[in-house]
Amino acid sequence: MSDIENIDDIPVDHPKSAPEDRATNGPLDESEANPVRPYVDLGGVKVLPREGLHLRLEVEEGTKRVVAVGLDYANSTLQVQPFSAPRSSGLWHEIRGQIADQIARQGGTTQVREGTFGPELLAQIPVTTADGQAGQMRLARFIGVDGPRWFLRGVIAGEAAADPTAAAKVEDLFRSIVVVRGNTPMPPRDLIPLRMPAPSSGGPSA
Repeated sequence: MSDIENIDDIPVDHPKSAPEDRATNGPLDESEANPVRPYVDLGGVKVLPREGLHLRLEVEEGTKRVVAVGLDYANSTLQVQPFSAPRSSGLWHEIRGQIADQIARQGGTTQVREGTFGPELLAQIPVTTADGQAGQMRLARFIGVDGPRWFLRGVIAGEAAADPTAAAKVEDLFRSIVVVRGNTPMPPRDLIPLRMPAPSSGGPSA
């Protein structure tokens, strides 16, 4: 088990983790976004279409609930999930430590480094091949941004996990996401509901 962060040492009301320019350059809150831009509305997040971007919704088998948005872009994948969060404190410092512990239990390794959005986790995650062979590792970056009453988590894999050019493109994609928290009371850490795009919203065709 790594000693990257001891969660017990982090105060309950830990500060938010976000770029200083988040409110202008993203990821944006719905109140900060340009209302006339042609976003694809997925409920808890809105995504700005761009050439070469393919969008997938990840659905939980039992409940058929949409649990994540997958974005394929620049020979990479970006998975995003929006969560409710306290108004005055952030979640990323605590969640980052929990992700590191989970990966360690799977036999992987993580290291904290400073990235475009603040602290991020660079992870080597064990994977099983199609023929059942274990022992291979997949590189992934876990990024997170605390916004006003929400937390947006991203997982980057593919070329953008290591290649700076691809990374810049996927980071720009992450910045373009708008989080729609809504006014419904929600406990911190609850997934903000996601949904299929309406046919008229310019969403991807099946």
